[in-house]
Amino acid sequence: MSDPGSSGVAPSLWRPLRTKIFRNLLLADVISDVGTFMQSVGAAWLMVSLKAGPLYVALTQTASSLPFFLLALPAGSIGDIVDRRKLILFTEIWMASIAIVLAVTTVGGFITPALLLILTFALSAGDAFESPTWRAILPELVPKEDLSSASALNGIEFNFARAVGPALAGLVVATVGAGFAFGINAVSFLGVIYVVARWKRTPRVSTSPRETLTGATVAAIRFVRYSPRLRGLLARSGSTMFFASALLALLPSLAHTVNPSPLFYGVLLGSFGVGAVLGALAIQRVRSRWSTDRVVSVGVLAMGLSMLAAGIVPNIPALTVSMMIAGAAWIVFISTFNVVILNHTPDWVRARVLAVTLLVSQGAMAGGSALWGALADKFGIHPILMWAGVGAIAIDAVGLLLFKLPDAAEDLTPWIYGKLPAIVSGEEPGAIDSSRVLVTVEYEVAAEHQEPFLHAMQEYERVRRRDGAYRWGIFRDLENATRFLETFLVDSWAEHVRQHQRSTGADREIAARVQKFVLGAPRVRHHVQPLFPERPANG
Repeated sequence: MSDPGSSGVAPSLWRPLRTKIFRNLLLADVISDVGTFMQSVGAAWLMVSLKAGPLYVALTQTASSLPFFLLALPAGSIGDIVDRRKLILFTEIWMASIAIVLAVTTVGGFITPALLLILTFALSAGDAFESPTWRAILPELVPKEDLSSASALNGIEFNFARAVGPALAGLVVATVGAGFAFGINAVSFLGVIYVVARWKRTPRVSTSPRETLTGATVAAIRFVRYSPRLRGLLARSGSTMFFASALLALLPSLAHTVNPSPLFYGVLLGSFGVGAVLGALAIQRVRSRWSTDRVVSVGVLAMGLSMLAAGIVPNIPALTVSMMIAGAAWIVFISTFNVVILNHTPDWVRARVLAVTLLVSQGAMAGGSALWGALADKFGIHPILMWAGVGAIAIDAVGLLLFKLPDAAEDLTPWIYGKLPAIVSGEEPGAIDSSRVLVTVEYEVAAEHQEPFLHAMQEYERVRRRDGAYRWGIFRDLENATRFLETFLVDSWAEHVRQHQRSTGADREIAARVQKFVLGAPRVRHHVQPLFPERPANG
C-alpha cells in the first residue's frame, strides 16, 4: 500500500469502486454492518432493560471483544493456510445461525443476562475468526495503488453503518423490541454470503511445504517478536485502546442516566458514526499533509478530550457533539494504524499479523471494558470517564516519545535469497522435511571492517530469527583472524524452504550492508540432523 504522505498527493478515494468484486462486497458489507450495529445496540439496551447494573452492561462489550483476544491468533494462522474465501463463507453462516437463535430466544421471552452474554460471545467468535482473513483479502480485491483508498472506503462503509445502525436500532427497539433488531441482523448476513459464494477467487500458488496450524501460529509470534517496529505499533495501539474502551463500554449506562429512551442511545452511537464518516472522508487529505505521528497524536488527543467532556458535561447537546468528535478521532486512529501495519507486513504472514493486532486491541478493549465497568459501579460513571480521558491523553504523550510511527512504507517485494542445495545424500526432500537443519555461512572480513560487519550482522540476526531460525550465532575462527562463521538452526527442512521465500526487499538491503564488508561470496553449507539407526537386539 502506498503512503499518501510520500508524494503529497492523495490518491482517488472512489477509484477502487471500479473493481466489481470490491464494489459488491462493500455494498453487501454495509448492510451486514448495519445489522451488526443494530444487534450491539439491542444487546446493550436489553441488558439495561433486564435490570442489570453497569458491570453487566459493560460485560456486554467484553463479550463482544474477548473472542478476538482468544481466537484471533489461531484464526489468522488458519487464514494464511486455508482458502480464505471458504473461511469467510463458513464464519458468515455461523454468525447468521447464532443471530437467529438470539432473535428467537429474545422474542420468545427466554433471554436472561447470562444467556445474552453467551450468545453475544458466540456471535463475536464468528467475527473474530473472520476478521483477520477479511482484512487480509483486501490486496486481492484491488490493485496495489488503490489499497489506501480501498481501506478508507472500508472505514467509510463501516462508520456509515455505525451512523445508521444505532439510530435504526433505537427506533426498532423502542417500537417492537430488541428481538426484532436481532432478527434484522440475522437477515443482513445473506448479502455477504451470496457475494462471497459467487466470488471466483484466484487460488494462491506456493512452492513451499504447507504449514501446520501450530507451526503457522509459532511463525506469527516469532515474526512479531523479531519485528521491533511492529512491537512498537502494537504497544501504542493496545495502550490507547485500553483507555478509549471506557467511552463505548460506559455509553449505554451514561445515556440511560441522561435520557432513558433507547432512541437517545441510538442517536449517540449514530453521532459517533457520523463523526467517523467525516473523519474517514478527511483522512486522505490530512495524511498527505501531516506526518503519521502527528495524525495519530491529534486523533488520540481529541478522543481523550471527548471523554473528559462526556464526564464533565453530561447533557444531550454536549454528549452529541462529544460523540461526533470521538467518532472522527477513532477512525483517524484506527485507519492510520491499519495502513502502517499493512505497509510493514508481507503477504505470507499478513492475516496472522492482523490477528495479533486484533488480539492486542480487542484484548485491551475487553480488559478495559471490564475494568472501567467495575470502577464505574464503585465510583460512578462520570469520574471514571474523566480519568479514562486523562489516561488516553497521557498515554498518547508517552507513545509519541517512545514509539515513533514510520511515514514511509517498507519494501515488501518478495526476495528469495540464495539457493537451496542439491540434495545428494540419496534421500528424497520429503523424507527430510521434519529433520532439524543447521545452516552455516562462512565470511571473509578484513580487519578494518570487522567492527561494522558485526554491527550489520546483529541486524541480520533479527531477520534470520524472524523468518524461521530458533537459534543463531556468529563465531570467529581462532586459526584465521579474517574468517567468521554464522550459524543458525531451523526446526525442519520444510521450515527452511519456507524461510528462503519469506524475505523481502527491505531484507535485501540489510544483506547488502553485510556483504559490503565481506571479501568475495560467503560460503553456505546446509546440514540435516541424521536419523540414528536402531541398535541390534542382543542375541
